[in-house]
Amino acid sequence: MDAASQTILALTTGWGPLVAGLAVAGLLAGFLSGLLGIGGGGVLVPVLYEAFGAAGVAEDVRMHLTLGTTLAVIAPTVLRSLAAHQARGSVDGAVVRRMGPWIVAGVGVGVVLASSASSAALRWVWVVFGSALAIKMALGRDDWRIADRLPAAPWLEVAAFAIGLVSTLMGIGGATFTVPLLTLHGRSLLQAVGTATGIGPIIAIPGLIGYVVSGWNVAGLPPYSLGYVSAAAVLIMPLAIFAAPFGVAAAHTISKRSLEIAFAIFLAAVVARFLWTLLA
Repeated sequence: MDAASQTILALTTGWGPLVAGLAVAGLLAGFLSGLLGIGGGGVLVPVLYEAFGAAGVAEDVRMHLTLGTTLAVIAPTVLRSLAAHQARGSVDGAVVRRMGPWIVAGVGVGVVLASSASSAALRWVWVVFGSALAIKMALGRDDWRIADRLPAAPWLEVAAFAIGLVSTLMGIGGATFTVPLLTLHGRSLLQAVGTATGIGPIIAIPGLIGYVVSGWNVAGLPPYSLGYVSAAAVLIMPLAIFAAPFGVAAAHTISKRSLEIAFAIFLAAVVARFLWTLLA
C-alpha cells in the first residue's frame, strides 16, 4: 500500500468523524457563501467550530483551531480573487500600500493576543463584532457617506490596524470591515470590494503563519494539525468551490434585500450560539 493510500485509510478509519464534519463544513460554507454573497470566514468560523466540536476537539483549543483553519482556506481564495479584480482594474493599489503595513501590524498583535487568549475570549470577540455586522446587514444601506475622501493620517492607519487586529481574532479576510470603510468615504462599491481583495492576503497569509507558529506543539489538537491549522482543511476548499454555484443559483431567485436579511439572521444565530456556550 502506497503512502497516499495509507493516509486515506488512516483518515477514514481513525478520524472519520473529523473528516466527515469538515466535508459538511465545506459544502455548507460554499453554499452559504454563494447564497449570501460574503467572504468565507463569516460562514466557516461558526460551521468549523461546530464541526470540530462534533469531532471531539478540546474546548480550550477549539476556537483557536477554527480561526487558524479558516485563514488557511481563505488565503488561496483571496489571492485568486485579487488577481481577478486586478485584471478588471478595480483594485486601488495606493490604498492597499497605505493601509498594508498597519494591517500587518494589527495582524501581528492579533496573533499574539489570540495565542494567549482563552477560547471564551475569542468567542466574545465574535459576539461583539458579529452583532455589529448583523445590525449593519439588517440596515442594508450601501449609499451612506460620511466623507468624499479617505481619512487623513493617522486615522486611516488607525482604522487599518484595527481591521487587521479584529479580522485576525475573528478569522476573516477583512472585507467585512474594509468595504464599509471605503464606501463610507466616497469609493464605489465595486472599487471598495476590489481593493478589499488586496487587503485580504495581507491579513490571511501572516495570520495563517501566526496561527501555525503559535499552535506549534500545543496539546489537544487533532491528528494532522500544523499548529492551529487542521491539515484536513484541504477538504474544505474543493467542496466549497463545488457547492458555491448552487448557492449562487439560489441567490438569483432572491432579492438583494432578502439576502441581507438572511445573512443578518444567520449572524444573529451564530452570535446566539456563541452566547449560549459562554453563558450556559
